[in-house]
Amino acid sequence: MQTKFMALVDSQNLKTDVPDFQIGDRVEVHQRILDGVKERIQIFEGDVIARQNGGVRETFVVRRLVQGEGVERIFPIHSPRIAKKAGLVRRAKLYYLRDRVGKATKIRDDVLRQTKIDADLKAAAESTAKAAQAAAAKVTAEGGVSKTAQKKKARKEAEAAKKK
Repeated sequence: MQTKFMALVDSQNLKTDVPDFQIGDRVEVHQRILDGVKERIQIFEGDVIARQNGGVRETFVVRRLVQGEGVERIFPIHSPRIAKKAGLVRRAKLYYLRDRVGKATKIRDDVLRQTKIDADLKAAAESTAKAAQAAAAKVTAEGGVSKTAQKKKARKEAEAAKKK
């Protein structure tokens, strides 16, 4: 049972840019790992075998083989970065893959859905590139100078001052 207060907290923590993926897709989850003081990104690539819950508490299970052993990890949907490749399955949960070995664990590729995903990614990249070009053109039209050009100019002035 969800109260009004829980619903309020959940709505504040929901991500709007959650990638659309399904059971059977091969995903790469980019997770931040803290090694003492250092921080790094670790990629966990595998097949999605389950999705549970809903809202902020929604999670998905990723399975992959490491040196012949199956490794499963549970990730929250609203936390890590996810890249995907579409797979074609006809089940809601793929727990049966736990008992399979070798080529039997392969999931067919969904070529039609993957081409649509690739086209959407390409369109998004083109739109961001156009927006960046428009912003750069606007800055140059206003007589502005890019940060890189400002740094070069400052470096040249500093070198000229040193020579004098």
